[in-house]
Amino acid sequence: MKKALITGITGQDGSYLAELLLSKGYQVTGMVRRASTETFERISHIKNQLDLRQADLLDQFSLVKILDDVQPDEIYNLAAMSFVPTSWTQPVLTGEFTALGVTRVLEAMRMVCPKARFYQASSSEMFGKVIETPQTEKTPFYPRSPYGVAKAYGHFITVNYRESYNLYALSGILFNHESPRRGKEFVTRKITDAVARIKLGNQKELRMGNLDAKRDWGYAGDFVRAMWLMLQQDSPDDYLVATGETHSVREFLEIAFGHVGLNFEDYVVIDPEFIRPAEVELLLGNPAKAREALGWKPEVSFEQLVTRMVDADMDRQSGKTVTA
Repeated sequence: MKKALITGITGQDGSYLAELLLSKGYQVTGMVRRASTETFERISHIKNQLDLRQADLLDQFSLVKILDDVQPDEIYNLAAMSFVPTSWTQPVLTGEFTALGVTRVLEAMRMVCPKARFYQASSSEMFGKVIETPQTEKTPFYPRSPYGVAKAYGHFITVNYRESYNLYALSGILFNHESPRRGKEFVTRKITDAVARIKLGNQKELRMGNLDAKRDWGYAGDFVRAMWLMLQQDSPDDYLVATGETHSVREFLEIAFGHVGLNFEDYVVIDPEFIRPAEVELLLGNPAKAREALGWKPEVSFEQLVTRMVDADMDRQSGKTVTA
């Protein structure tokens, strides 16, 4: 039985990845931070199948101990300060978690389980002010937020450990991927949650920032499959994972509101508070390498993703349990 360790297991990607690995017969250990309030909502339906252990990306000793105890075959480092706007208000903490945290995990792996395979969650936010469109694995990074800068460090330190210590360590440069399990602080879930509330009469308007920003949006369940495929290859390499399509926030609003028979223009108010200090206008990935080398392709379309998220939030507002 293969053993996997997932940092950030209580997050969107961690929960879908844990489900996937369990379905493949893995023994799955999840790393969780000690917190006064435990948030296991996304993994509550599989919690009894997981081995949850406390450790922290800020604490080197705790990382050494958990890796020494578990001796995993595969390590998926998904934990990070993952909300871009928060990286502006907490830039130093973002660097500690999202940049130096990667180094701490790699160093712990090098010390106690150097034969393990390591996956680092890199991000399309590293491209930022894009140099070329579409972006590929070879496109230079130009991050436009403390989060993007920290992710770029995490990406390059992974390359550095792979080349310096001959570790099986790689990065997946994942473009935006959403799901019904997305946190409400993210624009996609903010929209679908508001759509459900407005449709049911519990909210009157939705305040938004830049509606013309474009993203390459995919489904998180599809993207975690790519993570797993990367670690099954004979040798480590970095892969870009995206749908190859771009859509604006405005399109997302049109589909989400239209799904429940409403016109978004009747409810959306532009609020300058939600405009970022430095905006990333367009992200569009070319997943050709992942498609050819891994045999990966997305299965859920943009429209299916949006309507699935709206349906889940309608269920939540109606008091139903959602595990989608």
